[in-house]
Amino acid sequence: MTFTVVWFKRDLRVHDHAPLLHAARQGPVLCLYVVEPGYWAQPDAALQHYLFLQECLQDLDAQLRACGAALQVAVGDVTQILARLHAAAPFAQLVSHEETGNGHTFERDRAVARWCRDHGVTWREWPQHGVVRRLQTRDVWHARWRTHMHAPCLPAPSTGSLKGVGLPWGKQVWPAGTALGLAADAPRRRQRGGRSTGQACLQDFLLERSQRYRGGISSPLTAPSACSRLSPYLAMGCLSMREVVQATEQRLLQLKGCADPAAAWQSKGLAAFISRLHWHCHFIQKLESEPALEFRNLHRGYDGLREAEWNQAHFAALVSGRTGWPMVDACVAMLRETGWINFRMRAMLVSVASYPLWLHWRPVGLWLARQFLDYEPGIHWSQMQMQAGTTGINTTRVYNPIKQAQDQDPQGTFVRHWLPALRRVPDTWLLQPWRMPPEVQARCGVRVGVDIPEPVVDLEAATRQAKARIHALRGRADVRNANAAIVQKHGSRLRRDRVDRSSRGTAMPQQQSLDF
Repeated sequence: MTFTVVWFKRDLRVHDHAPLLHAARQGPVLCLYVVEPGYWAQPDAALQHYLFLQECLQDLDAQLRACGAALQVAVGDVTQILARLHAAAPFAQLVSHEETGNGHTFERDRAVARWCRDHGVTWREWPQHGVVRRLQTRDVWHARWRTHMHAPCLPAPSTGSLKGVGLPWGKQVWPAGTALGLAADAPRRRQRGGRSTGQACLQDFLLERSQRYRGGISSPLTAPSACSRLSPYLAMGCLSMREVVQATEQRLLQLKGCADPAAAWQSKGLAAFISRLHWHCHFIQKLESEPALEFRNLHRGYDGLREAEWNQAHFAALVSGRTGWPMVDACVAMLRETGWINFRMRAMLVSVASYPLWLHWRPVGLWLARQFLDYEPGIHWSQMQMQAGTTGINTTRVYNPIKQAQDQDPQGTFVRHWLPALRRVPDTWLLQPWRMPPEVQARCGVRVGVDIPEPVVDLEAATRQAKARIHALRGRADVRNANAAIVQKHGSRLRRDRVDRSSRGTAMPQQQSLDF
């Protein structure tokens, strides 16, 4: 019996799934997911990702069963699984979505392509999100994105229409996370996986929570409900980007012409949200076009800037939430508990790591990849480099953690919630508790350097020195001259009339960012 193998990766749904629909039209299908020990051994993998994945696959299995098939889960190297399957039950076609993942998945896909060529198996892939494989020029990217997003969403296979095929060797048992080398702990309050949960999150955002999107996504106090919270479901493909864009646009149409002032405000929030969906694909495209940016500076003129000056004590203070800056340490505490913080606070963490702590972005990025439930390699590594100042084409972004606390948590509610030791500190000293006089420390029972840490460095002096080093490098002629090629390959073609003059009088196109 001939059949088509549908290889699920980070596209865990049956709705708007071109490979599955194509395979269903050809005849019997084997719906395969491979748990890859090599993938979970990578330094950006975490137990919370594995648990979320299991929940997504359980949901996917239920979706497939409603269509007449079942998800077949195998454990091992993908090429070895395909070889074993082909030897037992030869198949002629493998179908999947394209994936822009980490370095491991990139090399794995290349190995799968070689295996398919060697064994006469046709491997057909379809685009995922709005990312364009083998993109020749960024000039056409925006139009390609719009075309993809406004094409009709593909229907799920009808009830009972799939002719499912099982693995010849039967069902395999899921390995425990610890057996894959993953740490034994995960955030207790992380989001749960699966398409049904993702759909509920989408509807809740579109109908109600998006009213708070504008003005609510910057503060960690309001962001947990004001943000869409869809990122982990997009990262695992429980929802397709196209269906989210189209559902958002449909909601905007419903709000159009509504006399209620709240509807106008909500419409502005949803319009900003669509801009961020465009941003999502824009940054993943960077990694698709240049996979090496996960490992080395996008602008090679910045090589050697931080690499030789790694400070393990600074890094240890950051990951343990003991930098001494309350806003930073509170964000680390929230990450440990929930697997999520909002974008502004993520940017602040990377800025603190990159400038006053002077840490290279790669080790910091691996730590944060494990902390973020919604880790999306294309966005993550592009943002790590942008915030660290090594792209050469973006404004230097330095977030002062004291100012961020003043702006985003003026009453200290967030800091006190996540740092219990600071709950007894008076408001006057809350954001800079290391300045408390000894008598105040005695009165509130909080000893600086014992109960709470002192800042690891002098924030103002260390930041000033870091900015001077960055700007000195940006001002060099050889570094400036290399910017144009990076803009040509990776730069946004939106708002090209704006100019960034942060590089000591040099001009370059303003690149797309999350700042509105």
